[in-house]
Amino acid sequence: MIGDVRALLSRHLPDYEVRRIVPFGHGLDNAVYTVNDELVVRYAKAADPGVTRREVELLAVVRELVTLPVPEVVAADPDAGAIAYRLLPGRPLNEEPTRDPERLAEPLGRFLTELHAAPAERVRPLAPLDLYPPPNLLRDAELDYRDVEQHVPEDQRPLVEGFLRAPAPPEPKTLRLCHNDLGSEHLLADAETSVITGVIDWTDAAVTDPAGDFGLIYRDLGPEVFELVLSHYDHDFDEMDRERAIFYARCALIEDLAYGLSTGPRHYATTALSHLTWTFS
Repeated sequence: MIGDVRALLSRHLPDYEVRRIVPFGHGLDNAVYTVNDELVVRYAKAADPGVTRREVELLAVVRELVTLPVPEVVAADPDAGAIAYRLLPGRPLNEEPTRDPERLAEPLGRFLTELHAAPAERVRPLAPLDLYPPPNLLRDAELDYRDVEQHVPEDQRPLVEGFLRAPAPPEPKTLRLCHNDLGSEHLLADAETSVITGVIDWTDAAVTDPAGDFGLIYRDLGPEVFELVLSHYDHDFDEMDRERAIFYARCALIEDLAYGLSTGPRHYATTALSHLTWTFS
């Protein structure tokens, strides 16, 4: 695969000198490499040219709409499912927790205000409609929990089980362009200043329920940051939106726990367990 990275850059950036290629990580869908500590090259494990083209076009649109940095694409090979973009500074928040929630919250609230205001006519051709009914999410969470229940501390099981017995919230009334995977691993920040330096990994971006973006903030950064971000958010967000955000946070945590205890990296499970109390209390 390193040879593929070199070949991609040779074709699209012939004057760029490749000195060092380092595997950077991989997830369910992608393998990622850094080049010269300047570029990131991401390969989809199952290439879909149409999906890659739409992501490149969507990133160009998002860069015009939001004030936080997002990846700047410098090369793409849709047939190979490959995108190269400039490396953004900072570390993911799951690796470098913020020391100043307020400094984190204001730009995040502004970013979500800007993103969720994206004109429908510009983004509908580029971002799929993602509708998964809350009752289906709750059913999936219950199935996942059955597989991992024995790994949840006994005193915390009633928190999860009470949630699974409760009814799912109603479906959203409003759909907007969302990042749709706004976990802390996709938020970059300067560890010393708590300044957000970028929002990465837009492969799941979709027109969907904006409460989902807030749900992952709740799960990963906690209720305090969630409330602070909301205080800087300029769209309507009522009690039903809040209920769905917390619902999504809880379903996502159970999903991560199951993933980390089965086929995924173990740190997904470790992080899920460490966030369980604040997510379900």
